[in-house]
Amino acid sequence: MDKKIPQCIGIILDGNRRWAKARSLSSFEGHKEGADRLRDAVYWVKARGVKHLVVYAFSTENWNRSEEEVSHMMNLAHALVEKMFSKISEDNICIKFVGERGRFDKRMQEDMRRVEEESKSNDAFTVWVCISYGGRAEIVEAARAVAVEGEITEESLAKNLWTNGMPDPDIIIRTGGEKRLSGFLPWQSVYSELFFIDNYWPDFSEAILDSVLREYAQRERRMGK
Repeated sequence: MDKKIPQCIGIILDGNRRWAKARSLSSFEGHKEGADRLRDAVYWVKARGVKHLVVYAFSTENWNRSEEEVSHMMNLAHALVEKMFSKISEDNICIKFVGERGRFDKRMQEDMRRVEEESKSNDAFTVWVCISYGGRAEIVEAARAVAVEGEITEESLAKNLWTNGMPDPDIIIRTGGEKRLSGFLPWQSVYSELFFIDNYWPDFSEAILDSVLREYAQRERRMGK
């Protein structure tokens, strides 16, 4: 792979509600539009020779939103897993879900397990979906596992992360204008190139992706050296 083509891109999908508010739409409609854009982005990233895409779709903190909004987001998540990701997996794309699965109902957990099982042999591209994910929670769970196994090292901790097997992101993009990572991959992002985009997630486009990739190609990555 060309060294200027990232191996892994992470995206924080931010701005669905603000996109909807700016158009006098409900937050529900914003989340639906954001889901449509996610489907598009999977194929945009894959078409550019990248092998891994990791998306921050639903954080542990998102459970604290209103009961009505959380309920709608769960219904949408069910639809994404049952239909969209099942369809995407048919295109030789591997799907992996990362996060606290036990917080979802049994049907959702079974849908995630099924999609992962059905797509596990796909090798053209991998989508890592961070759902009910929190970076601190991930590290705590990994530390607990290592404490039982034996010596704590960087290697043993990384092996027990929920994202075990995922390359550290070369690029992390956050849409929506906020300039922070908000608990997204704190262990894995130490050398990631960060791009903060003003556009809300539903307005993300191939042109925006290409502009990020062009700037990435011009950056010098010293990786601490």
